[in-house]
Amino acid sequence: MLRLNPVFDTQKDVVSSILAKEERANIGVLEPRILSVERDGGVVYSWKGASGTTRIGKYDPHSTENKLLYTFDKQVCVSSCSLNKEETLLAVSLSQCTQGEGRFKPVSKCLTLLIEIHPINNTKVLKAVDCKVKVQFLYPKTCRTTVLESHLLLAAEDGYVDQYHITLTRQEGYRVVMQNPERLSKERVAEDFSWVQWDSDTQRLFYLTAREKHTLKCVQFYPDRNFETVFELPLEMHNVSSVTSSVRFVNFGYDHYQNMKDEGLRLEVFTSPTGTMCVCYSHPVHWHKDATYTIAFVHRGCSKTFTVSLEKGCAPANLPTVHPIFIHLDYYIVVYLADHFLHLINCRQQDLLCYSLFLSGADGHIEALGTGREVVRVSGSRLLDVRAGRMYTMELNPDFLLELLSSGRPEAQRLAALHCMLVYLQPNSVIELKIINWISENVMSFDAFDQIQEFILATLYRISYQQCVSLDKLLPYSCVFEKKELPVALTAIPGVKCTPELLCQAVIKGKPKSLQGYWEELHHVLDKMRYFEAVPSPRFRTSQIKEDWDKFQAAMNSEKKKSPRCQRQIEENTKKVLSMVDTWRLDKRVVPLFQEEDQQQRVLVGLMVDKLREHLHTHLQRLGKKKIDSLVVDYAAKLLELVWHVLELMWQKLKLGPWVLCIKQQGSSEEWAMFHAMFRILEATKGLSLPLPPGYSTLLSVLGVRCLPQHTFLQYVDHGLLQLTEPFVSRLMTDLDNSDANEQLKFSILKRLPEHMEQKMSQQWDHPITSACISREYVKTLLEKNTENTDSELLDYSKSCFYPDFLPLNYLTKILSNREEQAQNPFEEQENVDVRFVEEMALKQTQIKLGFELK
Repeated sequence: MLRLNPVFDTQKDVVSSILAKEERANIGVLEPRILSVERDGGVVYSWKGASGTTRIGKYDPHSTENKLLYTFDKQVCVSSCSLNKEETLLAVSLSQCTQGEGRFKPVSKCLTLLIEIHPINNTKVLKAVDCKVKVQFLYPKTCRTTVLESHLLLAAEDGYVDQYHITLTRQEGYRVVMQNPERLSKERVAEDFSWVQWDSDTQRLFYLTAREKHTLKCVQFYPDRNFETVFELPLEMHNVSSVTSSVRFVNFGYDHYQNMKDEGLRLEVFTSPTGTMCVCYSHPVHWHKDATYTIAFVHRGCSKTFTVSLEKGCAPANLPTVHPIFIHLDYYIVVYLADHFLHLINCRQQDLLCYSLFLSGADGHIEALGTGREVVRVSGSRLLDVRAGRMYTMELNPDFLLELLSSGRPEAQRLAALHCMLVYLQPNSVIELKIINWISENVMSFDAFDQIQEFILATLYRISYQQCVSLDKLLPYSCVFEKKELPVALTAIPGVKCTPELLCQAVIKGKPKSLQGYWEELHHVLDKMRYFEAVPSPRFRTSQIKEDWDKFQAAMNSEKKKSPRCQRQIEENTKKVLSMVDTWRLDKRVVPLFQEEDQQQRVLVGLMVDKLREHLHTHLQRLGKKKIDSLVVDYAAKLLELVWHVLELMWQKLKLGPWVLCIKQQGSSEEWAMFHAMFRILEATKGLSLPLPPGYSTLLSVLGVRCLPQHTFLQYVDHGLLQLTEPFVSRLMTDLDNSDANEQLKFSILKRLPEHMEQKMSQQWDHPITSACISREYVKTLLEKNTENTDSELLDYSKSCFYPDFLPLNYLTKILSNREEQAQNPFEEQENVDVRFVEEMALKQTQIKLGFELK
């Protein structure tokens, strides 16, 4: 599930460098120990050098070079270490350790030193106390190339954090030394806490206090040496009395000499630039009990506590207690308990459990993070295997996610895996092609969700979210919410109990206008969250389009038409969308779409734009009309392009060509597969009331008439599943010959057309019956015009003893010729329809009736 990519290995990246400088005979077993990872990615480590010394070095990941920083002339126990950005100062905390029973035991004494290393010079004692002390230099982002000031955080187990301001000066052109080291200024940053976490990437300090109730606070450090407490969040933490038994340090490097027993609460905070914040904590897991962990989604104002039933008897009951590992992957929080489960929790769309992926057994196993591994999180969202001396970056494995789509998997897993690939993973043509191939091989809708609808909505959501994060709570991202009732398969995970709770309101200090960067984004996200909780149905539902579409169709079919103004607005919307569609490579496209006027789809496109624009205007007025119009038009255009793109890939996979448009031949198995896939796309989009590219209905009907038996094809038409578009009927009338079967099909189709369309299409079929119908309609229309003219000079009706239907042909043609001169040709668009045409058709029909000519 998770792919771990090694980025550092002490054996490969450090040992060879050390051996090149040290005498192997005097070192013994060389075991470098990673102490910390700084913001710039540099790895600070220590090792036992020759002659009983302890050395500290740094590995630079950019140059892949190792550098010796400092050497202690005896073996010492380095419990914390940090190097400043300019590599001129080294802060070190030393624990006084005694050796006994084959291992080191911690004692109370701790000595904290500040050492000048450019070059090695003075050493300043900062602390000599009876508690553990952690050190960490700030790494401010600054435009200045030369900085002669460093800032050091000193966090003590007694529950306080101080910041030291160290002014430096340059001597003799190259020596960098502390200026007035005896009088270093310091400030109290935090106190009375039981837990503290340093976030190197964002230069933030989180800590937990418990004076009256547990409160999470955050201190933000700025490049100008200032800092302020910007965030507070009261937390309802149940059964966490053990959290105050001893201070816990997170991301302050690693102490190889600490007591490994861990019975208390583990807590970590994760943030992302998009304004999300998750507070994750877990209780110790005993092998014979359930695992419990909580994720507080601060940006959503709620938390979820998960209780997972572990398999009993899979390990001896006397094994030590362990904690799940929390890993942040921006869109997800990974909770991993070795040899038991991996829970991929969606921290943006946590409405339903089915958007999170829970794996157990072999599916949830990560070899590099197995039992017995001691893994901690370090700077840059990386994992450090302390004992192995390796560091990894993490990413989701798309190949494994594709495997989860296979049949036999629970539908909740398939939905979560599909959603993850479509929304979280960056656009990848290889993955996209594999997903579309999977859809083409599994076109029938699943019981719990429609995979085609999910593909369309999730893909459009990702594209739109990348353009404007404000659309997060407004656009649909899944077809599940269009269902009246959620399937049971998507509401629960076997063996996992989820308890949701509301969070106390978070407090962001300072005026909104003065907030910058992440805190401005988080403030905006929390404001949106409170607004959307107060309004009904903030997320756009495609059913809103269906209501107006049904009304529009009813109006068009009745005498009460839509107002011209409304029709103009819808048409203008459609023109904007179609102008945005990428049609400039039409010559390279293989699927013939966007090549005809499709009035039904044009109306649906316009309606969709209208309804979505109205919805966004209601909830996002601050974006402005121009921006909203652009987002809406682009959304509709991307929908049409997406469907076209899917058809292109399927068409190429099946190796179809232009011959598909010829309806004279019966369809092949590949064409049947294409018809089936296109029909399912039609069904999926119709269920969501979404438009399709103009020409889609024509192409589908062409494939249908080639692949389906005639009676089945007509049933599809009668049930409204296939459309008899003008281009399709025209192609049918002209391309098919007049065999008995084809005649029957043509007559059946003409009978199903609206009257105005039937007359138009009849004229394109060269057949005696249609010609006779055209002639009768022509005579009827012509005689109905200029009724005031009695043509007395040509015909005296009072003296006629014949019925008009049986007048001699030459007499009728005279009358028609006379009327033609006075009346505009009712069939002017058909230049071959005139009196001469009527005369020929009448003679032909007479011969047929007398038996002189076969039909």
